[in-house]
Amino acid sequence: MVEIKGLEKFASKDFPGYISSTVFLGGCNFKCPYCHNSDLVLRPQALPDIPWGDFVNFLDERINWLEGVCVSGGEPLLEKNLKELVRAIKDRNFLVKLDTNGSFPEKLEELVQERLVDSIAMDIKAPLERYQKVTNSGVDETRIARSVEIIKSSGLEYVFRTTVVPGLVDADDIEKIGRMLGKAQVFQIQQFSPINTLDPGFLQKKPFSREEILKMAEIAKPYFSEVRVEGV
Repeated sequence: MVEIKGLEKFASKDFPGYISSTVFLGGCNFKCPYCHNSDLVLRPQALPDIPWGDFVNFLDERINWLEGVCVSGGEPLLEKNLKELVRAIKDRNFLVKLDTNGSFPEKLEELVQERLVDSIAMDIKAPLERYQKVTNSGVDETRIARSVEIIKSSGLEYVFRTTVVPGLVDADDIEKIGRMLGKAQVFQIQQFSPINTLDPGFLQKKPFSREEILKMAEIAKPYFSEVRVEGV
């Protein structure tokens, strides 16, 4: 059974353009020090599960009102029964948006090929050569690159997102990420929020100013059809 750790019944920002909810799954293979979902990443077993029947009832009660559901985490592709979850959503004619870190390209490709997702948001943590350091993981960077190509060629609505963090991910990295992603649809620069971080030391970090982030957006513009900023 799917272990659902959280449910935001109305999530106005998670699936832009649609009346949507967000479901959160626990666990992540990355340990980004600035991540603000520390309980989902480090202690998912300590969080109570939302019973499957309650989730299905939630969906049924919102038919003809809800338009989409964002499946987030943690890293949703770690969930062995993920297809059961997204099929339950799709069976009720809701759209599915997947949030992913891109480290499981085979699973991502299956969902795309089976038409179980309608929109994808992939977090780009850093330029490829710095991925292991920024994520505190042994991720194979070629798998990240593979997921990028799967998404770009999927024909689906998608966005690549990067959280900028002073001392970790900055304007120079945005330039490198732009070159890495090439001509892609949408890129979103996200403000770092020093709240509930995995590494307590990041609670003391001061985020970039609005002006600094807007300058990063200008750096990114030549590489993307659209550049967005979030959190400023």
